[in-house]
Amino acid sequence: MERNVLEWRFDPGSESRLPQATGYDQRVIIMCSRGYASSLAAACLQDIGLFNATDLAGGFVAWAAAGLPHQPGTALGAAPVRAG
Repeated sequence: MERNVLEWRFDPGSESRLPQATGYDQRVIIMCSRGYASSLAAACLQDIGLFNATDLAGGFVAWAAAGLPHQPGTALGAAPVRAG
């Protein structure tokens, strides 16, 4: 998701919200490449009342380095893959 629309899409009070943005108490986990931009994005979501917003420390690079599941070559903007 583009950073410039993040608050609009996740704010449950926004007309432009995602269908999943159903309440201010939901958990939102933001991930970027190395964890820098996602920390700022999560803080902005907390500022609008999403107090359970957080980010992945170290971003995708740390995720992959830890050997956690991912799909190399997945296009940006592709739907996330859920385990289970």
